[in-house]
Amino acid sequence: MSILAAFNPYYTQGITVSPGSVAADSTIGLGAKALVLTNTGSVTVYVRTFLRANGVVAATAADYPVLPNTQVPIAKDQDHDSISYIGAAGGSLHIIPGEGV
Repeated sequence: MSILAAFNPYYTQGITVSPGSVAADSTIGLGAKALVLTNTGSVTVYVRTFLRANGVVAATAADYPVLPNTQVPIAKDQDHDSISYIGAAGGSLHIIPGEGV
C-alpha cells in the first residue's frame, strides 16, 4: 500500500526556463526528493535530473515528457542537484523542488 503525501514546495526556489531545441540545464534543490513541473508552453518538454559533479547529462526526447499545459510531480534522487530539459520553440517550464508527491 502506498501513501500519498501532499507536496510541500520549497518556496522561493522555483525557476521558470525556456527549453529549446538544444538541451539546457539548471541547478535545482539539492536534498529535495521531488519536483513539480508545470509546462505553460505549447510544446512537449523532456526532462531528466542528474548530479552535476558527475558531469552534465543532456535531456533527449527519450526522457520524461511533460505535455503542454500540464503539471506533473516527479520523484528524484535527493543527491541530484540539476535538471536538463529540451523542447522546441514555444517551451516554458516552471520547476519547483519540494517534498512529497
